[in-house]
Amino acid sequence: MTFTSDNRSSAVMIASAVVLGAFGALAVRQLMKADRGGFREIRNAGARSMQTPPRDWDETDEELDESFPASDPPGNY
Repeated sequence: MTFTSDNRSSAVMIASAVVLGAFGALAVRQLMKADRGGFREIRNAGARSMQTPPRDWDETDEELDESFPASDPPGNY
């Protein structure tokens, strides 16, 4: 079988795709194995659940603390 320039370029493109796919698969595998520290335990909302609660704690502070980490504000603003 003889290769023409079209066949060679197609073969090179296919080989390149295979090599890039293999490197991509290895990269994903390494990222999945990497230890990212895991999740820390999240405390319950409210001043009673804090290690060092603030002296001034009002209803607005409570509602903001309850909404964290959501991006929406409390419902009674």
